[in-house]
Amino acid sequence: MSILILLLCLFVLDFYVFQGLKSLMADFDPSGRNWIAFFYWLLSASFPLMWLLFPDELRKPSGAPQWLSLITNAWMIAGISKLMLVLSFFGEDLFRFGEGIVNRVLSTQADESSFLPSRRRFVGQTALVLAALPLVSLTYGMVRGRYQFKVHRKHIYTPDLPEDFDGFTITQISDFHAGSIDSPDAIRKAFQTIQELNSDLLVFTGDLVNSQSSEVEPWLDDFRQLTARFGKYSILGNHDYGHYFEWASPLEEEANFNRLLGHHRSMGFDLLMNDKRTIQCNGSAIHLLGVENWGVGFGQLGDLDRTLGDLGASDFKVLLSHDPTHWEQVVKDHPGNVQLTLSGHTHGMQMGIEFPGFKWSPIQYRYPRWSDLHTENDRFLYINRGFGVLGYRGRVGIWPEITHITLHKTKDV
Repeated sequence: MSILILLLCLFVLDFYVFQGLKSLMADFDPSGRNWIAFFYWLLSASFPLMWLLFPDELRKPSGAPQWLSLITNAWMIAGISKLMLVLSFFGEDLFRFGEGIVNRVLSTQADESSFLPSRRRFVGQTALVLAALPLVSLTYGMVRGRYQFKVHRKHIYTPDLPEDFDGFTITQISDFHAGSIDSPDAIRKAFQTIQELNSDLLVFTGDLVNSQSSEVEPWLDDFRQLTARFGKYSILGNHDYGHYFEWASPLEEEANFNRLLGHHRSMGFDLLMNDKRTIQCNGSAIHLLGVENWGVGFGQLGDLDRTLGDLGASDFKVLLSHDPTHWEQVVKDHPGNVQLTLSGHTHGMQMGIEFPGFKWSPIQYRYPRWSDLHTENDRFLYINRGFGVLGYRGRVGIWPEITHITLHKTKDV
């Protein structure tokens, strides 16, 4: 019943928008009007039709086939554009309604042909321009923006860093989401950029796949070719556990998870699951920690106490933790004193605005800390904006990220 109500509401909105568009097509020849009407209603009917034909796939979007996700994204973009039209036409209709009342009250004519004044062509044209903004930008995000990789370079200064690690570099990538990739050339170009950074350490902070381990299999050789002087390390994200896919049985889900663990090893990454490694240089050491996914609303498998073990508060530690809420809720006030945490997860919602000194994304209303470098209690958190995409198969304003971090030793104050 709820689906029927939703479809009825969608039809009413589509009909309302079409009535507004008809006023703009008054000067078109009949054939042109008919073709526009045909394509309009074909697009409008596509989403209800998909719900009828592929209900299970749409309920589990991370496991949907590529072509279905692209159609869903096209419908979403059209829906946002229609929303702009609805708001414009509704605003004009309120004004027309008020104008109609005033005319009726003040009119001295006995015969009134119409209560509502006719639609203003200028308003309709303005509505089309407003609707074109999301249409053009979101389409660009799917075609080009999702592969518009950007290297973010950050310098972190801390007195706890051993002298021998002054200038130590880390490249971070996160949220690969292999099942959403459709341009191998763009990805391999980004991998070349990663390799050219020539960092001391390469880390991956979770969400290698959308759900299924098979998604990453075409990329195993490419990941193997990435190298770093002190090694490659990885952790799991919430999507890597396969919880967003309809498995035939728990055994199938477990087998998928075990294959994914094997893929990390095959790619040459040391997968840290509530574990740590010591990185040594000229007799000095820093400690790399990696926890399983811990996030508000996304499961809490990460165990920081177990991961820290017997490390002291003065030991320099870099923690890989997929979800930044772990830092907010646990890490930043933990007595174990984790100096630097690297996270991902948010994607910056894959859309927003970033200028020097100003950032905005809708994701900030869910995650107050959603990208870039943050510090509190002399502890640092860096949130990578993500390498891949999920849901909306594009990026607008929040471009895919490769992070390059340089650590610096500062004097004790």
